[in-house]
Parts: sequence; C-alpha cells; structure tokens
Amino acid sequence: MRYSKVYVSGFGYELPPNVVTSEDLEERLSPLYEALHLKPGQLESITGIYERRFWDPGYRLSEGAIAAGKKALEGAAVPPEAIGMLIYGGVCRENLEPATACAAANGLNLSADAQVYDVSNACLGVVSGMIQTANAIELGQIRAGLIVSCETAREIVELTIRQLLETRDMDFFKGCLATLTGGSGAVAVLMTDGSMGGENHRLISGVTRNAARFHRLCLWGPDAGAPIDGQHFMKTDAIAVLQNGVALGVETFNAFRQEMEWPGEKPDKIVCHQVGAAHQKTILQAINIPREKDFTTFEYLGNIGTVSLPITAAIASEREFFEPGDTVGFFGIGSGLNCVMLGIEW
Repeated sequence: MRYSKVYVSGFGYELPPNVVTSEDLEERLSPLYEALHLKPGQLESITGIYERRFWDPGYRLSEGAIAAGKKALEGAAVPPEAIGMLIYGGVCRENLEPATACAAANGLNLSADAQVYDVSNACLGVVSGMIQTANAIELGQIRAGLIVSCETAREIVELTIRQLLETRDMDFFKGCLATLTGGSGAVAVLMTDGSMGGENHRLISGVTRNAARFHRLCLWGPDAGAPIDGQHFMKTDAIAVLQNGVALGVETFNAFRQEMEWPGEKPDKIVCHQVGAAHQKTILQAINIPREKDFTTFEYLGNIGTVSLPITAAIASEREFFEPGDTVGFFGIGSGLNCVMLGIEW
C-alpha cells in the first residue's frame, strides 16, 4: 500500500465521565479473591492498568461517535459537507442493522452523497477504516473521509464480574482477565487529500498480515459462552494471544521495514494498540524498539478496542510527543489474528 496524496488531518475524542479503578473491580471481586487465595493488587500488577472509564448506563454509541467527529471536523475547520465517506469501525454497535455509521452521519449532518457504512475487524476496525478511506482518497473518489468509533466496556465487565462471582474458578478467572482490562471511549480520525487545512500528516504506506488459524483465541459472542440476559460472553486465551500476536507482529514489522525503506533507526515514534504492560514490553523487545519511542495510555484508559490506537495517537499529538518531520508508525494487532502497520510522516 503506497500513498502519494493522503493525509491524517486531525483527531477528535471523547472520554467517559466515570473513572473505575482496578482496585474498585477487585473490591467487587473480593469473594472470588478469597476463594482463590488471591491477594489484592493482582489486576494492576499483571496488566499495568490502574484505571479505565465507563459511560453512563444507557449512553448511545452514536452519541460518542458524533461528539468525537464534531471535534475532529471543528479542529481542522473542515465542513461536514466536505466528507465523502464516513466509516464506523467499532466492535460495539447499536444494532445489527442499520449501520451505526448512519446514526453518526445523521448527527454530523453529512451530505446525502457521502458513503456511510460500518467496518468490523476486531480491535483493528478504525485502522481498517483508515485504509479504506485512504484508498478512496488516493483514487480521487473523495477528498475527505471520517472514521469514527465508540466502545463501551461497562456491560461486558459487569457480566464478567457476575460470572466470576458465581463460578469462583481459577481457569475461568484466567480466561476473563483480559475482559477486566476493558475501557470505554470514542474517537474520530479525519483523513483528507491535504487541500482543506488541518495539520496534514502524510500517510506514506502500510502493510497487513494475518494468522487466521488463530481466530478462536479471543471470542466475544455466541461461541464464547451461553448468553446471559441477552448478552454474549467474552473469553480470551491471553497467553496464546500474546505469543502468537507477537510472532505475527514481528513478521509484519519486518515487511513494514522493507516497504517503508526507512533506515534501521526508524521509525522515530510509534503508537501501538493498547493492551497492557506485558504486551508492550514483549512486542517492543521483539521488534527492538526502545520504550521511549512508544506512547501509551493503557495505564489510565485500559484497552478500548478499536479506539485504543487512534485515541492514543490523538493524546500523543496533543502532548507534542510527535515532532515535525518525525517518522511515525501506527502498529495494530487484533483478534483474528490480524496485524496492520501504517507509516506516517509527521
């Protein structure tokens, strides 16, 4: 994937109002901890996550997507009618149909000729949406596109806590640990042909790889367990996901280096999908990138699925972690297993 006229022109994001600490979750799980002889502090110690955020009960996903989208458009001074494509990339969606993108497009007052649809690719939904938008811009089909997402972890975490307290089983607890890292948030990524303002960070290229034989390592839905109160359970083989995800990441990174043709010390900065401390340490060591080149938010936002990588990039940009001229890598690994790496000139 090579691009000559595609730019990341802005971000917008929305954070939920309710801060939930790992200590809060462990207090609710105290009967389980007593039964399994676990000491408090395990959740933060294992994951490196000390808090995450939840939306208020009943908060609509499209509300978060719209709020983030408005911020991205206003920040770059791009009018809604200039958007030729809107993609909603969240794992969480309001309905099986219509696309949640329709509610977002309506709330953003996009024009009737905009392409509007959802993309589903586990935690890579927004990044996959960026690629589709970039392709449309490069082909001259649109001048600007917006990728939005809103994820909510409140419901699945509440369900998981109930199940854990009922079963009080160590193996079940291990399979649910990744679920307890989940956070909530909304994000928007604005991409243009560079003619509309904004900061215009050039998208150079990208590569994708898959290891689809591992598609059952992380499940959220009917195959993960019997529905409870209409909700589907989530389970993750965290160790296998880490091992095989890192192996796929190394393979993808080697292809990325060849594609980008950057010198050995590049990229200057990176942003990865935010999973937790063990994942960050293992992947950085595997691809030989110093920790100081990586910007993280998982410590206080948790894993927000599709929102994790772009919201981290948005916060990194706000805090001037990126400098003009930096070569920046966006590295995403998601259930499936799939991996996408994008190279951007800041």
